[in-house]
This record gives sequence, structure tokens and C-alpha cells, in this order.
Amino acid sequence: MPSPSLFTGVAGQATAISQLRAAATRPVHAYLLVGPSGLQQRELTRAFGAALLCPSGGCGECDSCRRAIAGVHPDLVEVERAGAQLAVEDARRVVQLAYRRPFEGARQVLVVPDLHLARLAAPVLLKTLEDAPPSTVIVLLADSVGPDLVTIASRCVRIDLGPVPEADLERWLRVSGVEQETARRVARVSGGSPSRAEVLVADGSVSQRREMWRQVPAKLDGTGATIARLTEDLLDATSRALEPLRALHQTELEELTERAKARGDRGIPHRREVEDRHRREERRWRTDDLRAGLGELAGAYRDRALDKVSDRSRHGAGRIHDMAEACDLVGATAAELVRNPNETLLLEALFVRLAALSEA
Repeated sequence: MPSPSLFTGVAGQATAISQLRAAATRPVHAYLLVGPSGLQQRELTRAFGAALLCPSGGCGECDSCRRAIAGVHPDLVEVERAGAQLAVEDARRVVQLAYRRPFEGARQVLVVPDLHLARLAAPVLLKTLEDAPPSTVIVLLADSVGPDLVTIASRCVRIDLGPVPEADLERWLRVSGVEQETARRVARVSGGSPSRAEVLVADGSVSQRREMWRQVPAKLDGTGATIARLTEDLLDATSRALEPLRALHQTELEELTERAKARGDRGIPHRREVEDRHRREERRWRTDDLRAGLGELAGAYRDRALDKVSDRSRHGAGRIHDMAEACDLVGATAAELVRNPNETLLLEALFVRLAALSEA
């Protein structure tokens, strides 16, 4: 059984870790990890890869384990997609890699993120899963499994990941050296995502942004100038929220550069793919931050509705109905973020409708 120390950097996911440790003793050809981004999928797959590649079965101490955990083992390959979707060309690259011979040992591990974006590439991946050589273990990652991916999922051992409970996340942050009050605050607003929590620790403006969103109902006066100013201020705050994540990305590039120099490489292998991943993570982080802000806004309207519960008049009942409608409008706007809309137009349209409700 692989050493538990391989997974010490992972918050929560006790069931998934237990499944992966057991799987490493007698691995099959393919695994599918299913869960929303931000649950330390990279740390989990690298730890699992270390267990599969270690000559001692995952000791957590040897050079092979250390390189796998660091993401620089030549037989642990993370296949990054080139575009917005996991395209057919990306899948063909997986096929080519699957049939190559391992560089060091008897096995190699291929990690393929974003399976949920592989609608067109699914048939190519399916054939690889059915015909891959025994020396290759494929680990697929997906936010969810839609109907078009059911067949692929049936060829894999599925392991589900879930949001980390707030108490577990706070404990993990404390072990990582985060001060207790900060750990409690970050765990409360991170939505069960350790990756988000790590960035929020370095973001001192979280409380300020939350308050900006909660003040929107009080500031809406029906004028276009106010709506434009609120929208600009909120989007500017969201942009500033990306700074800690960008700092982490810069640190990662610097570390990869140092490792490449130590190996004698002229540059970071697959640098473009790494930078593309960073851009996707920043886009996802921005969307998550806007979604969290809209959640605060909905909460402000719910609080206003509760304040009217004791008002038995017709006016009071009408205001409760308006606040409920406002919550629905905010929820519908949050759902639209998945379509990557124009953020300014989206928020301005929402605020116009919310202002109309306030005037009713």
C-alpha cells in the first residue's frame, strides 16, 4: 500500500485517497476522477502517479516519488488541451503518448484533464481506452459526466470528488500555517475548494468585495450613471482579486524554469500549454469570484425579504415578492456566467431590472 505521506498536501477527499491508494497496488488501465475544478486534482493525480511509478510502490521518499509529486517525472505526462475544447488533435496526442515506451520503468501514467470538454474527441479517446498497452495507465479528469461520455466512463474506474467540508478545510489551512481567524474566514467563503482557499489566504480584499456586493441594493437609484459606476467598481474589484493567483502562476513558471536549467533544458517543456492552463485558471477564478459576489447579492435581497416578514400589510407582502424575484434574477445571471458573456452588459442588465423592482 502506498505511503499516506504522498497525499499529505491534499485537503479532505479521504474516500478518494483511500480508493487511489488501494488502486495503486493492482492498477487497471484507466481511472476517471469526477468533481468540480479546484479540488486539488493535480495534487491527487501526481500522488497517484508517484505511487504507480515508484519502484517501492509509493514510498513517498525516493527520487521517483519526489519528481512525480513535483510534476517533472518523464513517465508522468499531463496532457494539456490546446484550445477551448479537448479537441480531436489533443486526443490523437494522447493516443501517440499511450503507445510510447516508458522512459524509466515498466509503466507510464497519462493524465488528461477536462474530459467534459471532449465531445468531439470522445470517440478517439474511447478507442485508446479499449486498446491501450498494459504499460500505460490513463487518468481522466472531468467536472461532470454528460450523456455523450457515459461510454468512456464505463471503461474506467470512477472516483468521485466533492467539496471539502468547511471544518476540514479550516483544519487543513491551520496545518499549512494559516492564522486561525484567517483560516476560519477563508474556509467559510471558499465554497469547499482548497485551490480557491489557497489564493484567498493571500487576498486581503475578500471582505471588502463581499461588502461591495451586499451594498448594491442600497445604492441602486434607477439612474444609468449609478448602474455604470457600480458595474465598473465591481468588475475592477474582481480584476484585482486575480492578483494573488497570478503571483502563484509566476512562481510556478520560475520554479519550472529552475528545474529546466538543472536538467540542462533550454526552456520549460510545453511552456505554451502551461501558460494556456494559467489563462484558463484565471478565467475560471474570475468567473468563480463573480459567482460568489452574485451569491452575496442574492443574500442581501434575502435579508431584506426577512426584514419584511413581520409586515402583514399588502405593501409588505408585495416587497417580499419583489425581493424573491430579485433573488431569482440574480440566480439567473449567475447561471449565465457559464456561457462566458460580456460581463459589463450582463451586470448592467441585471442592475437595471433590480432597480425597476426597487421602484415598484
